[in-house]
Amino acid sequence: MKALKNLSLILLLVLTFTGCHDKSSKLADFNRAVYTPEYASGFDIKGADGKKSVLVTVMNPWQGADSINTYLFIARDGESVPEDFTGQVLKGNAGRIVCMSSTHIAMLDAIDEDSCVVGVSGIDYISNPDIQARRDSVGDMGYEGNINYELLLSLDPDLVLLYGVNGASSMEGKLKELNIPFMYVGDYLEESPLGKAEWLVALAEVAGKRTEGEKVFAHIPVRYNALKKRVTDVAIDAPSVMLNTPYGDNWFMPSTESYVARLIKDAGGDYIYKKNTGNASAPIDLEEAYLLVSQADMWLHVGMANTLDELRAACPKFTDTRCFRNGYVYNNNARTNAAGGNDYYESAVVNPDLVLRDLVKIFHPELVAEDFVYYKQLK
Repeated sequence: MKALKNLSLILLLVLTFTGCHDKSSKLADFNRAVYTPEYASGFDIKGADGKKSVLVTVMNPWQGADSINTYLFIARDGESVPEDFTGQVLKGNAGRIVCMSSTHIAMLDAIDEDSCVVGVSGIDYISNPDIQARRDSVGDMGYEGNINYELLLSLDPDLVLLYGVNGASSMEGKLKELNIPFMYVGDYLEESPLGKAEWLVALAEVAGKRTEGEKVFAHIPVRYNALKKRVTDVAIDAPSVMLNTPYGDNWFMPSTESYVARLIKDAGGDYIYKKNTGNASAPIDLEEAYLLVSQADMWLHVGMANTLDELRAACPKFTDTRCFRNGYVYNNNARTNAAGGNDYYESAVVNPDLVLRDLVKIFHPELVAEDFVYYKQLK
């Protein structure tokens, strides 16, 4: 009789434990902050008490999005997906990832997980040495509107990292049809240089390395802010800075709140165009652009030009400006591969401190001894 009672008690405990473990959670349970970004505005990560699984929310993942959220639930430790969840589901950590932007590769590389990348968009333009070394085994998906879905299926990815421009990615519907999970990455929408870099934590989460991602990111603001303070502590004049070259009949000028304008300010420069305070670049005509270049002390981001002669050929009417005559023309294409892929648009996203250092070297060379990384002066 005693043995029977003990057996009944054991069975009751087992059933109780199993019932608690298998109990379905609700989406509302995932309200505990796991990671709240300090600089980025486009994502957060939440968990639930007693759960290993997390919910990654991406807010307004493309230009013009208003109160649009997308969700990725990462189901870990055999835990069930909330019964009322309708977003994307990743079962376990992502070990096979397709990156539709080169910045996604840089973020995974920052946490030593670029080996997870099994597919990219435009492999010839990728700067990452590991991807190039494995290019025979890394699939090239092509570009939106001409995606090789047969190849994508053959790669058997755990997750596809997407970005939206003026709306949802055209890949979204097909990925749902193929039952391939995806997550939007909105790093390019962040106006803060540190906010862009902080997205590496979101990608670290999908790879199961959030703790490592947090540690990697934690050092970036320290380096960035120390250099920013070095500039601020020295009472120096801020050179006026012009940006870009013509695109057709227009010349697009970033907002004063943009990523590049903030970098210029933090590096001790003065972005010359003050009229655009919106959230996107604005076109000006060539006559106004000429006046701005004429007034500027320095001219940056001059298209594909590698030399002053190349810039002269592209913008012949601008060669009599002061910054051109004095040779104060710099481009962000010092790390360009044979196909024209520019590492500034890849690894710089996780190295805002190095971009800042380059700009400080341009504006106030006496403050920086190190060589340029992403920029060069045109000769």
